[in-house]
Amino acid sequence: MSTNIHQTAVVEDGAALGADVTIGAYSCVGAGVELGDNVELKSHVVIGGSTRIGKGCRLFPFASIGQQPQDLKFHGEDSRLEVGENNTIREYVTMNPGTEGGGMVTRVGSNCTFMVGAHVAHDCVIGDGVIMANYASLGGHVFVGDHAIIGGLAAVHQFVRIGPHAMIGGMSGVEQDVIPYGSVMGDRAALCGLNIVGLKRRGFTRDSIRSMREAYRQLFDSQGTLRERVEQVGTSYAETQEVMDIVEFLSGDSTRSFCLPREDRGS
Repeated sequence: MSTNIHQTAVVEDGAALGADVTIGAYSCVGAGVELGDNVELKSHVVIGGSTRIGKGCRLFPFASIGQQPQDLKFHGEDSRLEVGENNTIREYVTMNPGTEGGGMVTRVGSNCTFMVGAHVAHDCVIGDGVIMANYASLGGHVFVGDHAIIGGLAAVHQFVRIGPHAMIGGMSGVEQDVIPYGSVMGDRAALCGLNIVGLKRRGFTRDSIRSMREAYRQLFDSQGTLRERVEQVGTSYAETQEVMDIVEFLSGDSTRSFCLPREDRGS
């Protein structure tokens, strides 16, 4: 086991490096940074602040990780950025640590892909297996569930929740919470159905998908209020975990409203 540091790289005293770390040309690693085993910085990567990068991550040129949050309320507090394992972080990706107003930590899961120019703002929480396509951006305090996909050039408003397995269409502006397994798109994103392609790719059974489709129709039918429909679906599909994921999401605390189908926006 060995660590390979290019002669032009700068690794400050105090940085903690795991086994078999590779630090490419002109990369900079700050004193408060921890790199897990087999982390690879291709070249020109800058990692600062109190940042932990989990084992097996690959960071490509000009990624800027752990630098000061773009939050005018930030006043130098010792907040953190925690990145999980086996993530691919492509060129020009930016990730910022947390702030005092959001719990002091930004968390990124494992096995995620962040394509060119993606941005993860302060205090975000990102699950496992998430894909952010080129130049997708998250505002502060955003929650993204496991295996969600955020299309290229999409922008997610502060404090929005995106449920697991959701699909955000490219160039969408997401101002409201997105249900688990949902698919949204549009200038101001609206719900346009379930992420059926993603569900099939992830191996969900036909019975589960059928139940989700039936529950979706009931949830977003025009009869009654959304709250009433959520209660009815929760009773009818109590044995179907995927449907209950949606019900619990719609019943949970949120500072935002929900993305709904355009014809159901007033519910």
